[in-house]
Amino acid sequence: MITVVVASYRYGHLAAHCLESLVGQSQKPEILFVDDGVGDCKHLPKIYPEVQYVFREKNLGIVDNFNDMLQRVKTDRVMFLGADNWLRTDAIERLSKSKADVVTYDIMVTGELRSEIKDRHGDQIKSESPDIYWSREHSHHGSMVYKTELGRRFKYNHNGGTRSEEDENLWLKLIKHDATVEYIPEAFLYYRRHRENFNK
Repeated sequence: MITVVVASYRYGHLAAHCLESLVGQSQKPEILFVDDGVGDCKHLPKIYPEVQYVFREKNLGIVDNFNDMLQRVKTDRVMFLGADNWLRTDAIERLSKSKADVVTYDIMVTGELRSEIKDRHGDQIKSESPDIYWSREHSHHGSMVYKTELGRRFKYNHNGGTRSEEDENLWLKLIKHDATVEYIPEAFLYYRRHRENFNK
């Protein structure tokens, strides 16, 4: 079983699309949804009562929010998903078959600023249609699947600079401690690249 932690910060207008992709999965995950101190997601429990919700009074920020949510996960594996993104319908079914400590996979980049990913990572881009297929072979991303106990042991943290690199830091610690990795060359995640990505 995989728990998908959906994290929202000012994405209340996009979150229903994300949750719809999860409740419609061919293999149902556990779903934890956290609104990190904004309060624009209060409409969701009436629409998706099967989801577990955390509505924070104050914003914790990405790292503290993620580490707190890890403590609430009851399944063996976990995936974090931004509330502005969504999954392919068979994603959980396919990803749950892996026995590896960490599972990575490719991404379809959509949204009005998708070309920004092409400009920065052109060597990893396979095609456009008009969305962009982004290969993540030999690399990580924020919605990789990993063993919950490993996440709790190594935790998310900042790199100490001006830009948060919490996903990369966790990935590097997992690799350093010889976590097994399986890469699946299919795009299960739809990553919405939009102006609000830069307003966190």
